[in-house]
Amino acid sequence: LNASCCDFFFFLTDWTKEELLMLLESIKTIIPHNDVMKFKTTESHIDWNKVTFRNFTGEMCKQKWSEISHEVRKFRTLTELIMDAQEHVRNPYKGKKLKKHPDFPKKPLTPYFRFFMEKRAKYAKLHPEMSNLDLTKILSKKYKELPEKKKMKYIQEFQKEKEDFEHNMARFREDHPELLESVKRTDVPEKPKTPQQLWYLHEKKAFMKLHPQATMKDVKDALGKQWSQLSDKKRLKWIGKSLEQREVYEATMRDYIMRHPELSISMDDLTKNTLTKAERQLKDRFDGRPTKPPPNGYSLYCAELMSNMKDIPSTERMVLCSKQWKMLSQKEKDAYQKRCEQSKMSFLLQQEKYRRMETEAKAESEQKKQKDKKGADIRGKLPEPPKTAEEIWQQNVIGDYLAKFRNDRSKAIKAMESTWSAMEKKEKIVWIKKAAEDQKRYERELSELRSPAPTPMPKKMKFEGEPKKAPMNGYQKFSQELLTGGELNHLNLKERMVEIGRRWRKVTQAQKDRYKKMAEEQQCQYKITLETWLKVGWKSAGKLNQQLILATESMEAFREDSSGRSVPTGQGHDSQG
Repeated sequence: LNASCCDFFFFLTDWTKEELLMLLESIKTIIPHNDVMKFKTTESHIDWNKVTFRNFTGEMCKQKWSEISHEVRKFRTLTELIMDAQEHVRNPYKGKKLKKHPDFPKKPLTPYFRFFMEKRAKYAKLHPEMSNLDLTKILSKKYKELPEKKKMKYIQEFQKEKEDFEHNMARFREDHPELLESVKRTDVPEKPKTPQQLWYLHEKKAFMKLHPQATMKDVKDALGKQWSQLSDKKRLKWIGKSLEQREVYEATMRDYIMRHPELSISMDDLTKNTLTKAERQLKDRFDGRPTKPPPNGYSLYCAELMSNMKDIPSTERMVLCSKQWKMLSQKEKDAYQKRCEQSKMSFLLQQEKYRRMETEAKAESEQKKQKDKKGADIRGKLPEPPKTAEEIWQQNVIGDYLAKFRNDRSKAIKAMESTWSAMEKKEKIVWIKKAAEDQKRYERELSELRSPAPTPMPKKMKFEGEPKKAPMNGYQKFSQELLTGGELNHLNLKERMVEIGRRWRKVTQAQKDRYKKMAEEQQCQYKITLETWLKVGWKSAGKLNQQLILATESMEAFREDSSGRSVPTGQGHDSQG
């Protein structure tokens, strides 16, 4: 028994910080909303089986809570009580419903409730056998059937009283600003809903569409047990939506806390989870997250044994486990411990693999976001869509039509549409041509937008005094002449090259030969100049050896080219000549 007690104590102390916080959060979720009892009373009513999570049983959670609570002060000093009492005397209504304040203005009844209060007594006398619910249904139907003229009487009374209420409410705010400061926070982000709440709201909406006369009791009766019968796949959908809401809530709360430092709220004060234990386990299983194994052999034994003891109270289970463990031989206990160590090793490997996959998935998601953002930026820069012939014509004449119809735009547009429909085709031709030009403009701009940006080529290093390279063939000489002459400066680079190619094809063979001869002469001249520059210019200038080597390599490359090595640019165009 001593060994089992030691193991059990080790299990209780082997909790991570994250698990301790999860335990406290789990306890917090089952505390009644309007909890006003002493902590011991509320604690005694806790069903610890509802607190369980991961591999921690209700008894384990209770024991760990007992350890933690011993470290926390559970009384208030007189100073603290006096401070609370002073605040209560100053603001007896603060923190309570403002409607209880004697000066709080009375809200006006809605048109329907005016009708209801006026007619209820009469119908109750006529139908004494009817319940309040049946009377409400009848009066609701009667109100819907009222003619608009009679309804207007109730609407006007409501609007008049509403104005009075707003005026009185403004005065109440001026007289009691301290009461409203705690309730006027209308910008507080809405808390995220649990998966079941989200599912219920969705199903309730659908149910009310099919059964508009249904009461809340009918809805609850119809949907009550459906959530527990949902398939895992459907439940995962709502778990995902709840987690998305949680992310949005945390982001908006961070912003809210920054905007309201006077509230002294921290992110640690927020509810950290919207999922139950079963929902967390389902999500973890779906995500491929490995399940944490028990910390030791005794815990593994208890977990396996307890899975077959669901009908036995949790307090008795632990006693039975301890007795059964005591009866095992040391060899059997060692076998459980060995299995536990193997499970731990397997868990660590699976956890590392899962974290790696999670990191990769996050990186992919981030890349996709960046790509989508880039795509959105491109879409935002799309050229202006082309206009139709009618739209271009309307742009030109709309001023006259607006003047004619005294700035009545709808009448002007109708008149223009009629005029265009009655117009003969020969009158429309000029506008059709303009529309065609606009279409070309749009296609050109779109093409420029879609074509990838040219990758800037690294500039070749130029040395001081290095001679300019000569054209390699007749076509290059012809191109050089046209480009330096400035004749094609009105065209962009792409259009210039197209135009040069078109003109070269029209040149006679004799002219092509002449350009070829001019190119060869310039190449010979370039070769002589380059050799002179390498021998004389560089030596006299006393340049570095490294630069000389580079220049020599450039010369050798030129010799290879001039000795018959094909150059793609020249070959293609020389064949034309």
